[in-house]
Amino acid sequence: MAKASPQSTGKKTKAKKTKRPTKKAKASIAHKSRSTDTPPPIAKVPDQPTAVTARRVEPLLMEIAWEVCNQVGGIYTVLRSKVPSMVSRWSSRYCLVGPYKANTAEVEFEPAPLVGAVGQAVKRLQDMGYAAHYGRWLVSGRPHVVLLDTSSVSGVVNEVKHRVWADHGVPSSNDSTINEAMAFGEMCRALMTMLSEKESQRRQLVAHFHEWQAGLAIPMLRKENWPGSLVFTTHATLVGRYLATSNSSFYDHLPFLNGDQEAKNFNVLAQHMIEKAAAHGSHVFTTVSDVTAQECTHLLGRTPDTLLPNGLNIRRFTATHEFQTLHETYKQRLHEFTIGHFFPSYHFDLDNTLYMFTSGRYEYLNKGMDITIESLARLNHRLKETASPVTVVFFIITKAPFKHINVKALQTRAMLNEFRTVADAIKEDIGDRLFREVACGSIPDLNALMEDYWRLRLRRTIHAWKSDAPPAIVTHDLIDDANDPVLNQLRNCKLFNLEGDRVKVVFHPDFVQATNPLFGLEYDQFVRGCHLGVFPSYYEPWGYTPLESIALGVPAVTSDLSGFGSYLKQLMPDHASKGIYVVPRRHNDFSHSAEELTDRLFRFASLSRRDRVVLRNSVESFSEHFDWHNLGRRYHETHDLALDRVIG
Repeated sequence: MAKASPQSTGKKTKAKKTKRPTKKAKASIAHKSRSTDTPPPIAKVPDQPTAVTARRVEPLLMEIAWEVCNQVGGIYTVLRSKVPSMVSRWSSRYCLVGPYKANTAEVEFEPAPLVGAVGQAVKRLQDMGYAAHYGRWLVSGRPHVVLLDTSSVSGVVNEVKHRVWADHGVPSSNDSTINEAMAFGEMCRALMTMLSEKESQRRQLVAHFHEWQAGLAIPMLRKENWPGSLVFTTHATLVGRYLATSNSSFYDHLPFLNGDQEAKNFNVLAQHMIEKAAAHGSHVFTTVSDVTAQECTHLLGRTPDTLLPNGLNIRRFTATHEFQTLHETYKQRLHEFTIGHFFPSYHFDLDNTLYMFTSGRYEYLNKGMDITIESLARLNHRLKETASPVTVVFFIITKAPFKHINVKALQTRAMLNEFRTVADAIKEDIGDRLFREVACGSIPDLNALMEDYWRLRLRRTIHAWKSDAPPAIVTHDLIDDANDPVLNQLRNCKLFNLEGDRVKVVFHPDFVQATNPLFGLEYDQFVRGCHLGVFPSYYEPWGYTPLESIALGVPAVTSDLSGFGSYLKQLMPDHASKGIYVVPRRHNDFSHSAEELTDRLFRFASLSRRDRVVLRNSVESFSEHFDWHNLGRRYHETHDLALDRVIG
C-alpha cells in the first residue's frame, strides 16, 4: 500500500519561544463549534450578475497557500510570479497568508508595523497567544503577507481534529503533515474571523485558498457563516497524482473511479477529505486546466466553476533583441561541457550539434521520461540510417538521490581547465615572440617558437586526457544505480554514448545552478543555451517547464495530457508553426505516441540554422500571451464571481 510522503517544510531552526493559546482562546474554539449552524447552500450565479453595483467599495483579497514564502513546489512559482498582476489591481488591499518557516523568512520576509485592517487582526491573534507575523514578501510587487507559526497552536490541534471530524467527516492521524494542515487551517480560520469582525460591515472580503494544505479553513468558516467569499483552487487532485503514477490507463478509467475508496487504498484519506471539503465548501471552486477539471469532477464530486491557467512574469525573461546573442553565449558554455565530457573518448562537429533537454521532478512516468528515452533511441537509429551530420546531445535534468559527482567527470573538467590555462600561457608567450620575428621581416616556424616546457606540459595533459571508455551516461554516482528507472531504460535502449551514436545522453541528477562545477550556469542560462525543450508528460496538471522554455525563446515539446498542452491546442491550433509542439498522448498507446515524438525530434534536427532562428523569434514573441497581465484577468473574473455569489 502506497503512503503519502510528507511535504518538505525546510530545515528546522531555533525560533523564538511563543505564547500558547490562552484558556479563553480554547474556550472560544469549543463555543464556536457548538453554536454555529450547518453550511448554507452555495448560491447560484445570476444569469446577468447585477450584484456588482450593490457591492461596498474596495473589497479586500486574502490569498492563502502553504507555499507563500515557502518554496516547496510549483505553486510557489504561481504565487510569486503572479504578485505584480494582483498588486496592480488590488494595490494595498491584497495580502497573502502562509506558514512561518524561520529559515526562509530570514531571506524572503520583512516585518512591518501592525497597522491597517490585517495588521490589527494579526495583533489580536498575538494577544490570543497565536504566533503570527506581519510584513512584506520580498518579491516583485512587495505585497503584504501574514506568516503563521503552526507550532504555537500545537496545544489545540487535537481539539481541531475532533471538531473537523464531527462537523465535516475529516479523519486524522498523527502524521506530521496532517497535524500541520490542521494547525494552519485553525490559524487561518482565526485570522479570517478576526478580520471579518472589524471589516465586514464596511467592505467585502475574499479569501482565496490554494491546495489541501491550506483548504481546511474553508469548511470551518462556512460552518461559522463567515460573511466573506471563499475561493478554492486545486492545482492537482491528490488522489489523481497517486493514480496516474500507478495506473497506465488512468484517463480511460477515471470516470469509473471512486475518489474516497482510492484515497483509502493509498492511505491518504485525511488529505483527500480536506481537499473534498474545501472544494464543496467554497463559493467558487477552480482548477488550472481542463485536464485537472476532469479529475475534480470524478474524484472530488464537484466540477470547477472556472479555470485559472498558470502564467509567468514574462517581462522577467524578456531579452528584447539580445535573446539570440544570449543563446550563442550560453551555447558556448554547453560546448565546453561537451568537450570535457565527450572529447576524451572521441570528438564530433560542434557546429552540427543540437542541445535538447528535459527537466522537472523525478516522476519517471508522470513527466514522460519513459517516452522521451524511447524516442531518443528511435531518433538515434533514424539519424544513423539517414547519415545525418547532426549530433544531438540530450540532457535529462532532475533531482535524484546521489552520493557525489562522478570522479571521472570532475577530472575531465579539471583537465579541460588545464588545457585552457596552458593555451592562454602559450598564446601570450608565442604572441610576443611572433611579434618580434615579424617585426624583423621574417615569418617564423610557429612550432619552433613554443618552449619545451609548455610542449611537455601539453603532452602530459593530452596523455591523461585520452580515454578508451565511452563517455558516461550519468554525471553522478547514484545511491541506487542498479534500480534507477532512467538508467535502466537507457541501458535497455542501448544508449551508451558510443562513438557511432548520433544521440548522446547526459543524465544529470541534480539541479543546474551557477555553483555546479560541471556547468557553472543558472538554470535559465542553461535553457537559453539549448535548442529544444522536451516535456511529453503523462500527468501534468499544468506544466511550467515548457512555459519557461518558450519564455526564454527556446522551442518546446509538450503533450495533450498536460494542462498547458491542452490549453495550447484550444488557444492556437497552428501551435507547431510557433515552435511549440503538442504530442498526442490522449487515447494513443505508448508506441504510437513515441513515434509521434520521434517524428517531431527528427524534423527539428533536420531544420537549417536559419529555420531554427525563425522559430526562436516566433516562440519568443508568442510567449507574451502567457504573461500574468493577460492570464491574471482569469483571477480577477473569479474573484468577481465569488463576490457576486455571496451578495446575490
